[in-house]
Amino acid sequence: MDDHDVVLINDLLGSSHVFSLAVARVEENLWRHAAENELTVTQMRLLMLVNHPGSSHTIGDVAAFLGISNAAASKAVDKLVRSMLVKRREGDTDRRAIHLSLTGAGRRILESYSAAAKKKMAEAFGQLCADEIRPVVQLLDRLSFSMMADQQLQGVCVQCGIYFRDQCVLRQRYGRTCLYLRGKERAVSSAQESESLPNGDSPH
Repeated sequence: MDDHDVVLINDLLGSSHVFSLAVARVEENLWRHAAENELTVTQMRLLMLVNHPGSSHTIGDVAAFLGISNAAASKAVDKLVRSMLVKRREGDTDRRAIHLSLTGAGRRILESYSAAAKKKMAEAFGQLCADEIRPVVQLLDRLSFSMMADQQLQGVCVQCGIYFRDQCVLRQRYGRTCLYLRGKERAVSSAQESESLPNGDSPH
């Protein structure tokens, strides 16, 4: 690798950091506007997790997703419940699991965010076509895989943040445990166990 290559790679890494910062700042501004500055970014991210269809999570899952302690995750869930943005109930067959669902108010906040985000992305990416964006996605995935190849990746993967992807390089190549898919599998398993009980009785 010559000096020119080093400079080019440095430019790429610098551009990646700038882009990541731009995305984070846009997200934060859109979230705060949608919630009228009543919720923190952490609470908005939790709403996005709850909005993922067919999921059931433990407090540990919520903590992993938000990057905080179990105690802090429990408090975050409780605050959204008290604010009447989220409804919470324990799992029918697993008391550690919690079933979270959005209330009407919580859903309206996310709808406001989604509409604003769609408008912003149309402004930012409107002049690009799919054939221009797709190679960038593929390049970033290749680079992520190469740069993380020597790292010990354990536990629940939340590297995609709120952007769940059906085709995920970390899940496919590293076999990472996906929080989104694990939550969905837990919900399906819980529903099947409940259906197998006579008269829908709870095992507890």
